[in-house]
Amino acid sequence: MLEVTTPLLGRYATAEPTLDNLALARRAAPRYLRTSPESALKRLVAAGAGDIYELGPVFRANERGRRHREEFAMLEWYRVGFDHRQLMEEVARLVVHCGYPRAPQPLTYAAAFDAALGLDPHTAPTAALAARALELPLALDSADRGDRALLLDALFAHAVEPELAARGAVLLYDFPLVLRAYARLSEAQPPLAERFELVIDGLEIANGYHEIVDADEQAACFATENALRARRGLAAVPPDDDWLAAVRAGMPACAGVALGVERLLMATDGLADVASAMPGDPSGAACRTSSGFEAAPDV
Repeated sequence: MLEVTTPLLGRYATAEPTLDNLALARRAAPRYLRTSPESALKRLVAAGAGDIYELGPVFRANERGRRHREEFAMLEWYRVGFDHRQLMEEVARLVVHCGYPRAPQPLTYAAAFDAALGLDPHTAPTAALAARALELPLALDSADRGDRALLLDALFAHAVEPELAARGAVLLYDFPLVLRAYARLSEAQPPLAERFELVIDGLEIANGYHEIVDADEQAACFATENALRARRGLAAVPPDDDWLAAVRAGMPACAGVALGVERLLMATDGLADVASAMPGDPSGAACRTSSGFEAAPDV
């Protein structure tokens, strides 16, 4: 596997509604500190670089707390010819190699959601998700109650993650369609997003996909994200044309994953605060994360 280094600054902001970019003001066009090296790495894979990885800093605005920092280290890698299930196995081996005492166990998103909430996240009506969220209780306005992606994320954070904390390390896989991000869709009915997350003690450590290789499908994902941004009152973000051009030129079948290094250290070393894994970084105060939910100092 080839180690690469890609630029920290880019022309495009992320379109993901739950992430905020740190921007550098310029007289001409702004430049954005990367939220991940995903776009650059995928362009390299499309150009024939093969299996690659990068370890380096990434930046996310408005994220500070026990589990969050605006700057942190990310390990991201791509395996040509892998699907998400094969990459899950490699992630499990890495976790053990890094010192976690046992291998993460696979668990479908649906099984975790049903165990905590008694609902099928793929088929439950949006109104049923909203009703369950209000029972927790979560504060939802009228727009929130129709936002299926937000409801699933909120229910997961407040009900599923605490249940997962008792399981130790798990690899959640096969996500709902509205949480596909940039993952391929399966041929199942309803379609499942071929995406996975590594969760240790209730904390998300890594996020991976069986990658999209069709430019039109990738463009549709960007458009879906911008529609969701508009619904949530966020500004539209121009699609990353360099990324789309690379996929259009020929993206091989592959899978990729991004892993938060300091969060993995929290899990392997039993650290209570991500600052403990960042020498010289003082403890943070309470914050409001870009997902829109208030985070207390110990969240």
